[in-house]
Amino acid sequence: MSIANVKEHFRRVGREQDILEFAASSATVEMAAATIGVIPARIAKTLSFRGTEESAILVVAAGDAKVDNKKFRESFGLKARMLSPEEVLEQTGHEIGGVCPFGLARDLEVYLDVSMKRFETLFPACGSTNSAIELNCDELAVYSGAQDWVDVCKGWNERPEPGEGSAH
Repeated sequence: MSIANVKEHFRRVGREQDILEFAASSATVEMAAATIGVIPARIAKTLSFRGTEESAILVVAAGDAKVDNKKFRESFGLKARMLSPEEVLEQTGHEIGGVCPFGLARDLEVYLDVSMKRFETLFPACGSTNSAIELNCDELAVYSGAQDWVDVCKGWNERPEPGEGSAH
């Protein structure tokens, strides 16, 4: 069970109690934002792409960001090709709607998009379609084992959200 893996991941760092579980679904950015009570941009979505070998590349981005194919190619030297739901489950151990960079089934490369840096905290999923955890960017980087920050998204910096979070 995917959320069990994520709970174990956070138990090891003393944060299991911080995982939020909801009665309502948080499977999409919009649903998660409504359930948590924040703007959609503060939902940290995890996107799964084909890597060079058998392993996927995960990119965690703000909920209002969209992958820019040109920037992705420049950063990774690959075409941005998303995985199928079956491949996502196989690679991450998480089903669509609960995909996160924690408690992964495989040792995957995780990258964080700069679109998230404008917020004090964000809410990534925790392995199920009704869970999340509130983390700041530094915590997200540490707990996800992220390789680096990247700039592979578009659409988010064109619409700054006044009064939400802070720029870093």
